[in-house]
Formats: sequence, structure tokens, C-alpha cells
Amino acid sequence: MTDIALEMPWLQKSWQVIQHRLAEGRLPHALLVTGECGVGKRAWADAVSGLLLCAAPVNMQAGAPVACGKCRQCELLAASSHPDVRVYAPEKSRMIKVDQIRSLSAFAVSSPQVAGRKIAVIDRADQLNINSANALLKTLEEPVSDFVLLLLQESGRPVLPTIRSRCQVLSIPVPSTEQANQWLASRVANLESDKQPSAELMAKSLMLAGNAPRLALEYATGEFPALRDEAFDKFRQFMKGQVAVAEAAKAFKALGLEDMLWLFEGWAADLARLSAGGKANDPEAGEMLGFLAGINPAWRAHELLDRVRDGRAAGVYNANPELEASRLLLAWRDLMPTKRRAS
Repeated sequence: MTDIALEMPWLQKSWQVIQHRLAEGRLPHALLVTGECGVGKRAWADAVSGLLLCAAPVNMQAGAPVACGKCRQCELLAASSHPDVRVYAPEKSRMIKVDQIRSLSAFAVSSPQVAGRKIAVIDRADQLNINSANALLKTLEEPVSDFVLLLLQESGRPVLPTIRSRCQVLSIPVPSTEQANQWLASRVANLESDKQPSAELMAKSLMLAGNAPRLALEYATGEFPALRDEAFDKFRQFMKGQVAVAEAAKAFKALGLEDMLWLFEGWAADLARLSAGGKANDPEAGEMLGFLAGINPAWRAHELLDRVRDGRAAGVYNANPELEASRLLLAWRDLMPTKRRAS
């Protein structure tokens, strides 16, 4: 089985932590893995699951084991049919519900069916609701020797301090531009020729994804860049008073709530960077954001970030994306000089 650090070299440090802990017999019962959206947290968790379940890891004596890829455990995992691995993620809502965590708790105390241990992955631990988070605490407080819990958290999305304090924390960095480019190019090369994005689109997708390669691949092969350009165009027109808020909001609604909030969050973060004398991560928005940074106090950027967090919290209760877009657009317009605001 391929070493994940060879495929995604920016995962090397966090991967080696697991390799060394396994070789030394010092595995933690719960790991909280943090990183930006699209940086490879789930791929890392899948690789860790394979290593921990493998019946005959290769290179164990050298302290850098990898799964053999040949034993029954590896074959079951490759077929996505291993009974001792469970993944919990939001289902039919934006949150992980208490019934899912109760199922996880029952799984944790059951006997492994075919392997020597059980693995549970909580994909988006930052989307546990208060009831499910409290239910998880019991499992964390009463660890089982043959059970390992991997919690994946997106950067900037909080988890309860009581959960974080009961886990060992690993951070996955964003790769360098060179690493991200190489990974994205290798994936694009496997696509049919008529579906391969242009070099320009790949570069733009990486920029929009903040160099997170898996997210960039999703963007480069999907509709997000075009929808984002339409939303940005309406945003500029709205800020200049050329279109009404309802028209601009429709362009953001087309993105969907999560991508819309991601976009507004990125611009607000760039506004904060520019206010502090830094550079915008989104160069296409840099000129407009630089103008706003020059005429507003720095705290206005953080106020906008708070409003995005409010929008994300409202999303739990199926908030209307168009209304949320209108609310955020009006907050942005408040940064403009009075005479340039739309009537």
C-alpha cells in the first residue's frame, strides 16, 4: 500500500507521528486532526485506518510502518467493506446528530469482528451539535483499549473545549504552491482529455481554494469558479450602487450557503490582512478590498467575520441562503462611503 506521505508530502509530519506511535505501542485513544477544507484530512484518516487495521504492516521494525495492502484487513478496507471501521458525518442536515454518536458509542464498546481493533472517524467534528458533542464526551472519558477515534476538524470551526482537551491534537498544514500544483496536475492528468481543465483554470482554482489541493480539484472540475466570478461581478456592482441587493444576492444564492459563506469569509479575512499591511489571498478582489481597508478601521473586518459565523450557525437551522446573502451584502455596503452606496 502506498505511503500517504509520498502521495501527499505535506502530510508527512502528521503521518510520521502515527507511524512512530504505532511502532512504539503508544497510540492515543483519540486524535483531533485539524486543517483547512480540502487539505487531505480524510485521505490521512483513511490511510491511518488502513495502517492500524493491517495484520502485517511493512517496515515495522524501522519505525516507519505502512499497511501491506495484501492481508484480509487491507482487502476489506480497499473494498470499503471492513466491519471494524465506521465513518460518521452529517446526514440530511449540516450537523452530526446525537443518534449517530450513540451508534458510535455502542460500536466503541463492541468486540472487533475481524481485526485487532476498531476505528471510528468523525468527519467534520466541528459539526457536532451540542447534544451529540455531550454524548461523545462519555466515550472520550472512558476509553476502550481496542478502539481509536479520529476526529477531523476544519480550521476556524470550533469544537467544544471539553472534547478538544480529551484528544491529542495534530495539525495538517496547507501544502506549498509547488506541492499543490504537482498533486493537482497528477490528478488532472488522469481525467479524459476533454474534461481536463486549462492551466489557467487550475491556477485560479488553487488560488480560490487557498492552495488546498483536493478542494482545488473539486473547483477545477466543477462550476464554482464561474459561479464565483458571477457573484464577484455582482458584488462589485452592488458596492458601487449599480445593482440592487436582491439582484446581487441571487448570484450568491447560486453558490449554495456553504460556498457563499466561504467566499465572504475569505474576503473578510483578506480585508483584515490588508488592514494590517499584508496582502490579499484573492488578488482579483485585492484592489476593491484594499480601498475598503484604507477607509475603515481594522475592527470592521472582524465584525464581518463574526457575521459570517452567525450565518454558519443559522445554516444549522436551514437558513435561507438568499436572505443570508442579502444580510451580508448590506453589512459590506456599510463599509462604503455614504455617497457611493446604493439608494
